[in-house]
Amino acid sequence: MSEREVERLETLQEKIEWHHCRGELRDYFEINQQIHGAIVAFARNSVLKATHDVLLPRAERARFFGLSVLGLDYLPVSVVATLLAVGAVATTAYVIHARRCPAPILDLNLLRLPTFRASIVGGFLFRLGVGALPFLLPLLLQIGFNMTPFQSGLITFTGALGSMFMKAAVTRVVRRFGYRDVLLYNALVSSLFLAACATFVPGTPVAVMIAVLLSGGFFRSLQFTSINTIAYAEIPPEKISRATSLVAAAQQLSLSTGVAVGALVVEITLKLKSSPTMGAADFPPAFIAISLLAASAALIFMTLKPDAGEELTGRKTTQLKEAELSAPEAAGKQV
Repeated sequence: MSEREVERLETLQEKIEWHHCRGELRDYFEINQQIHGAIVAFARNSVLKATHDVLLPRAERARFFGLSVLGLDYLPVSVVATLLAVGAVATTAYVIHARRCPAPILDLNLLRLPTFRASIVGGFLFRLGVGALPFLLPLLLQIGFNMTPFQSGLITFTGALGSMFMKAAVTRVVRRFGYRDVLLYNALVSSLFLAACATFVPGTPVAVMIAVLLSGGFFRSLQFTSINTIAYAEIPPEKISRATSLVAAAQQLSLSTGVAVGALVVEITLKLKSSPTMGAADFPPAFIAISLLAASAALIFMTLKPDAGEELTGRKTTQLKEAELSAPEAAGKQV
């Protein structure tokens, strides 16, 4: 994969994160398709393209359709369970195929690298929780608080503003505290801001909601950027393209599944209450659930070594220089 193609994927990823933060689902899914198309095109392999075109869409359709109708009365539970089982079988079949194929689209052997595995697995859990926010928040504001779509959009948009403010500070923060501490503790902080949305009630001042969303967007942006960059800490140059394919696929899968999970929790809440209509009181359990999912990523990041990703930040080099400079001073004091 050429540098221009890598830059193309990075540009698309920035766009999809922007639309995700603003809750623009239609634009999000359009960019999502562009990313998948670009990855397949950059592979330049007809066999891999055929595998992607046949196997992965079947797995995604069964999985997402099963998640979408779970808890609804559209289909019997047995049919929903069958759809989910088909999706699981198709996914398992691809895993088996990828292990046998010398050049799979998604190289699962890269998961043996600790930093890459933490980025994929921990990032999946974190995005699984965060991915439901652009779905749940507009519903809460419009259905629960009777706001217009325009009013809801203005409030939801503040999360994207917080993300923009963090971009300039990410490098300094990661260099100061290190990847492990940033990923571990920031996952918990970001989850608290997700859980804070459960406290929103019809009488909550708009300024309070904006403050929570702005601050949450700030910390979520830090987490997203850290997860995306540490994935490449141990990747050999010749496998960068394979790593990019797997990272992009995991990102889209987790964010899309997050929406389904959020909808599922709301539907379960309605069924437990035996309520035919949706109201503001039906959303807090969903926000708590997705915040717990996002927080569970901390368990994955906890397994990283303290110096994980230092080759990207230059912290080790800086510490060595500081040690070299302080050594003569210490020797002078002893003399």
